[in-house]
Amino acid sequence: MAKAKKTRRSTRARRTAPAVDLSPAAKKQIAGIALLMLAVVTLLSLLSISRSPVTETWLRMLRQAFGWGELVVPFGLGAAGVAVFMAGIDRPVALPWRRVCGMVLLFLAAEGMLHILAFDPDPQQLAEAGGGGGYLGWGIRQVMVAAFGEVAGFLTLLLVGVGALLLIADRRPADLVAAVAWLWRALSSWVQARRLAAGGGRQVALSDRPAQALFDRLPAGSQGVGAVRVGAVPVGAVPVGAVREPPLREPPAREPTLRPRVIGAEPQWQLPPIERILDAVEERELSQAEIRTKVRVIEETLANFGVPARVVEVNQGPTVTQFGIEPGFVERRDAEGKMRRFKIKVNKIQALANDLALALAATSIRIEAPVPGRPMVGIEIPNEVKSPVTLRNVMESDEFRRLNSRLRIALGLDVSGQAVAADLATMPHLLIAGATGSGKSVCINAIVACLLCNNSPDDLRLIMVDPKRVELTGYNGVPHLLTPVVVDVERVVGTLKWVTREMDRRYEVFARVGVRNIEGYNVSASSRGDQPLPYLVVLIDELADLMMMAPDEVERSICRIAQLARATGIHLVIATQRPSVDVVTGLIKANFPARIAFAVSTQIDSRVILDGPGAEQLLGRGDMLFMAPDASKLVRLQGCYVSDAEIERLVTYWKGLAGSEAGDAGAVGEPSLQASGPLVQRPLWDEIAAVEEEEDQGDALLDEAIAVVRAQRRASVSLLQRKLRVGYARAARIMDLLEERGVVGPPEGATHSRAVLLEEDESGDGGVRELQMDEDAGQGND
Repeated sequence: MAKAKKTRRSTRARRTAPAVDLSPAAKKQIAGIALLMLAVVTLLSLLSISRSPVTETWLRMLRQAFGWGELVVPFGLGAAGVAVFMAGIDRPVALPWRRVCGMVLLFLAAEGMLHILAFDPDPQQLAEAGGGGGYLGWGIRQVMVAAFGEVAGFLTLLLVGVGALLLIADRRPADLVAAVAWLWRALSSWVQARRLAAGGGRQVALSDRPAQALFDRLPAGSQGVGAVRVGAVPVGAVPVGAVREPPLREPPAREPTLRPRVIGAEPQWQLPPIERILDAVEERELSQAEIRTKVRVIEETLANFGVPARVVEVNQGPTVTQFGIEPGFVERRDAEGKMRRFKIKVNKIQALANDLALALAATSIRIEAPVPGRPMVGIEIPNEVKSPVTLRNVMESDEFRRLNSRLRIALGLDVSGQAVAADLATMPHLLIAGATGSGKSVCINAIVACLLCNNSPDDLRLIMVDPKRVELTGYNGVPHLLTPVVVDVERVVGTLKWVTREMDRRYEVFARVGVRNIEGYNVSASSRGDQPLPYLVVLIDELADLMMMAPDEVERSICRIAQLARATGIHLVIATQRPSVDVVTGLIKANFPARIAFAVSTQIDSRVILDGPGAEQLLGRGDMLFMAPDASKLVRLQGCYVSDAEIERLVTYWKGLAGSEAGDAGAVGEPSLQASGPLVQRPLWDEIAAVEEEEDQGDALLDEAIAVVRAQRRASVSLLQRKLRVGYARAARIMDLLEERGVVGPPEGATHSRAVLLEEDESGDGGVRELQMDEDAGQGND
């Protein structure tokens, strides 16, 4: 009996003994360490440093399985061990799956090609001996040869390998073609240089260039333009554990977008070389230690407030660095009382913006939740040392060159360090707003410089309005200017009226030719041998001054141009430093879908510009938010900087090419927008004043208007618009003339109805009858 009790007691003890249960994290750590040890042992065995019967058997198995590819196995095992171990300590390696797939495809393609290139008459015997690609390479070879043949199968594997390299490098096929073309050009240049050196051929002197003589007249010190440029390729999309210094690259050779051509007696229009006009500066990069410190502070701060998250990506820009945050999980009980893991809400991270700014000792931070198209939250932290962004850096980027448009403009670099460019023709108008000193005038100068560097006066004409008399007056004398820079506020309305008349004139020309827009007209003109129409860009540096002077007329003209002028090639770029609702009205905003907001003082101003907050958190000095017309999210950029010396060199170049230091501001008459003939700048407001004075003396439709109001027995502006088929402005002017001549009375009531004072009596006695008309009813009392 005692023995039975002892047996039951021992059985109970065995049942209650605690079982060893490892957590999933511990299992991953053990598996990672095991893979790392196996990788080290395999590598040492391959190097013949330490071998044993066990390792010899292991190497023989690897050699038969992978052939010459056994050399890659220890590195693959080591990478897998690191990935598994890092996942066990909750710091997984941020490696995109496309790159992993690319590595696997590259290895498989290499195995197959190695077995084909062995040229062994017995491929299976070669695999058994551990040659070529082993049994894996033999299997791939058998499939490819059976499907395509030996040569075609090898080429197929080669293409698979190239595609795998593109996946690993995260590049497109177009980039590969561009790289091959660049290599071919470099090789051709080297061969040509060797031939010239061998044959004693002379190099072309720099003074032989057509525009070289113009640089002799540039200001002193302008020849020393920096020729060193750091490539705009950022650290962007780099995992935290793999942050590295970006490589430098040489600037690509710039190809002119327009070929020089001679017009009449004018000199040769040749686009200015930006490497001689614009400066290039070296970009500064953050150190790895600084980035790692900020990553640790961000993760610890979020964890202290009960928001587990980890940094999965770092995108370094010129002004701010974006840290991509992936929200973690928290465990809490669900409705049934069970413990479950729940994802952290995005708004919890947004609520900790001030706490993160305090922990990082940053002036201000901006949280983008989520980043468009990415499963992460972006925390933008200002850099301690800002990197300058020059116009030349952006103009030499692939993003700018990819835009095939005459009105392409360089905007700046985004938070990833990538260049951002836009097409003014597709915007089709741009509204710029920001506080004083935030960088909007520099942005306008960058836009003007970009347009002048890419267009000749044949293709682009400019009208500039600068009531402040500071930023745009330096462009006087440039042959692109249609009129001298308008600085008098009283003359701006006349200038805008001229633009509307030019817009109407272009539509009439399009109707006669049978085209819809300026592109179709220029194609038709080229086929007929006529001169094409140039684009017309109107730049206004301060809208607030104009709205204080004549708000109704300015708003009406701007809105009409913005609504109708796109097809005619007329585009507006308007800037203001007072983004209030009485300056940037709702009607103006509705017609300007493309907007740029610089730093403002209050969130109310930001909502006026962008219809939402964000601009009040900007840092100033070129830091801006860009609202593209075809994008739903704002893009944060560091705008391009153009110095006064660069602008002076550009203006001097075009003045010298035109053979004139300043335009003739004394001539009166309607300027011609055709490319032929001398480019003479004429004041637009004088021509508008003469037209208005002539129109005030009478109107050709006045007699017809009198007949209409007598026949309809009512008088209103809308009636004249419908019956005479004229616009509102002319109909209102005709109504004023009718009132001055005593045909109609003044407007009465909210409907603006007018009494018809003169009407021929139906009885023929020449009597006069007065009729009180209502605009809506359209019936009178006899």
